[in-house]
Amino acid sequence: MVLSIVIAILGIVVLMVLHELGHFVIAKKCGVDVEEFGIGYPPRILGKKFGNTLYSINLIPFGAFVKIKGEEGGIEDIRSFSGKPIWQRMLIVVGGVASFWVVSAILLGIIAGSWGLPTAVSDDESSGLRDIRIQIVSVLTNSPGEGAELQVGDVITKISKDSESKEITKMSDVQDFTNKYKGEEIILSIERGGETIEAPVAPRVSYPENEGPIGIGLARVALKSCSWYQAPIKGVVFTGILTSSVARGWVMGLKKLFGSEELPPGMKFEVMGPLGILGLLREYFAKGINYFLYLISLISVALALANILPIPALDGGKLVFLCLEAIRKKPIPVKIEQGVTTVFFVLLIGLMLYITIMFDIPRVF
Repeated sequence: MVLSIVIAILGIVVLMVLHELGHFVIAKKCGVDVEEFGIGYPPRILGKKFGNTLYSINLIPFGAFVKIKGEEGGIEDIRSFSGKPIWQRMLIVVGGVASFWVVSAILLGIIAGSWGLPTAVSDDESSGLRDIRIQIVSVLTNSPGEGAELQVGDVITKISKDSESKEITKMSDVQDFTNKYKGEEIILSIERGGETIEAPVAPRVSYPENEGPIGIGLARVALKSCSWYQAPIKGVVFTGILTSSVARGWVMGLKKLFGSEELPPGMKFEVMGPLGILGLLREYFAKGINYFLYLISLISVALALANILPIPALDGGKLVFLCLEAIRKKPIPVKIEQGVTTVFFVLLIGLMLYITIMFDIPRVF
């Protein structure tokens, strides 16, 4: 328990360190002095200066930071952030965001070449597969599956009817069993969020074409590894897939939040803050190091997309100010930029606290 919590926190801290390392490396390459690279937040525990940079370890462990010379403006020195061309400053800002995608691609490449990445496979495929699962990928409207509150992402492990039961390893196992007991109640054993749920459902005798007796779409998913030279490519490709999936999920969630569109049947909108993410990391760590690294990759992609949003206090907000400077041919006044950034920083902290209190704490406790 304690070890998994420590590992979960360490995973997030390492992500933050690598994010700041992205800013650090690009700043150095552009000839900008970095005054401090800190792990954790002040007060400082210890520090050592190498060259022009102080490397420090600080008391509050949740994150990291870089202090770049002239980042807050007002210093026109050639070795300062504000003394560099706009395109170089943009590169320094984007370096932190890009590091999240790089980390994800590297981790997914490692997973692909060792344990294997989740891949949809046919019922006939068996060689080189691990952890085969039959997963629900869609739930149709007004179907028995929707009535049984089945959700997208649920894993069907077993189907039973009275004394007869069937362990599920193929999609045809589900199809054959439900066809056998049309019109009768059967029990689906479902894995969802680390729990096993018994879901009673009655397959329909008659149903619209291409819907099936229960009205769910299935996929046979397994961990499928690849050769070492294919692994880096798989890592990059899968990072792109995750990026697209996360972005589409956010769009659907926002549409649901503002009432412009309902989520598809079987899909659930969940809000999760720092505490919820730590709980999820702890759960995945218990499943195995490959699942833990996969979740770290997913979080890394989500952080990249979040950081690139045009919100002051995030990297995307800094890019907006730089774009405005390019349009105006002069920088935004330092006090205005700092004031706007501070307001949005406080709002973001408030939002995180709200999510933690209203969603994370009830979920965990």
